[in-house]
Amino acid sequence: VQLVESGGGLVQPGGSLRLSCAASGFTFSGYGMNWYRQAPGKERELVAAIGSAGISTNYAESVKGRFTISRVNAKNTVYLQMNSLKPEDTAVYLCNAARGFDNYWGQGTQVTVSS
Repeated sequence: VQLVESGGGLVQPGGSLRLSCAASGFTFSGYGMNWYRQAPGKERELVAAIGSAGISTNYAESVKGRFTISRVNAKNTVYLQMNSLKPEDTAVYLCNAARGFDNYWGQGTQVTVSS
């Protein structure tokens, strides 16, 4: 099983980034997919979630209206479009696949929002 995140980097406040997570080694279309983030000294936080069919989504209050999660099951990929980024969005962003007791994690990609 592999989850490989990409798309992180340094961006100015107000800017945008699009994160991708490429999955392999499991039946991607059968899993809910989540984006978490973890900032230094803080607990891991669920940012966005999407159901296996890509119909249902949920967001943390802190990112509602700014972030959009989506998935393309044919490409085994989940995305996180992040707009209007703020310094407090700085964190390592991790991709997670979950179904019942199965729980897989990527290594994460760093997002830094700074002028």
